[in-house]
Amino acid sequence: MPLNIPGILVPLHLLVNPRLVLPAIIIKDIRQLDFRELYRAGYRGAVFDKDNCLTIPYKDQLVPELHDAWKECREVFGDGNVLIVSNSAGTRLDPGGIQAESVSHYLSVPVLQHSSLKPSYSCIGAIRKYFASLPTPVKDEELIVVGDRIFTDVVLANRMSRWRRLPHSTDVVDEKEDDARNSRRGPLAIWTTGVWEKESMAMRYLENLTMQGIHKLVHRGAAGQRPSEDHYTRFVKPLPPPDVSGTERGWISKVFASLRRT
Repeated sequence: MPLNIPGILVPLHLLVNPRLVLPAIIIKDIRQLDFRELYRAGYRGAVFDKDNCLTIPYKDQLVPELHDAWKECREVFGDGNVLIVSNSAGTRLDPGGIQAESVSHYLSVPVLQHSSLKPSYSCIGAIRKYFASLPTPVKDEELIVVGDRIFTDVVLANRMSRWRRLPHSTDVVDEKEDDARNSRRGPLAIWTTGVWEKESMAMRYLENLTMQGIHKLVHRGAAGQRPSEDHYTRFVKPLPPPDVSGTERGWISKVFASLRRT
């Protein structure tokens, strides 16, 4: 992976806006997302990272375990409203867009062609241009952004958000009411913590440590508090139980094989 200057500069931006690294939802992988409920809530498009979010790093095929969830996502939003934004496929590191074509073929959705890596503002502009070009344009606040890296995917989503301070009286109000008066409009930032194949683990650890520290600072040390309980209640479901059928069949075959030998 090449040097990602926009990602490296993120810590400097955190000095001005530390909330950039705070996801709205934290899940293990996309099987936990309730796409139909997201659609009912008004979300109309989705941006996904590729490596370790949908595919094994440097592979173009969908992780088999995600097949049903990915199918549901595409059915709910429509293939044209689901966009892959990668820091490999579709960038200047992908001559002729060959990998982008391969990823699009295997995942059945478009791959964004962009010249600057996530989470740059140039990349954000390319995402906005794509969704504005659809027959039914999708606004920033109608998007979910899903990825496994905090300094790229989560920061990208939060940089697309706009905060608007609503007018109110000077009366003293509690923290919850004060937060409600700050209107945030932008994509829903979703961080996936599952790693299908180990990659950049030291950097992932530092990103996670930074996010946890800022979360405690912002929420005044509320240890273990989730970013948004409302979002978890509405949009997150339990992981499906592991498929042990293949393992069971394997043990059964071994038993029968041993019986035949005796």
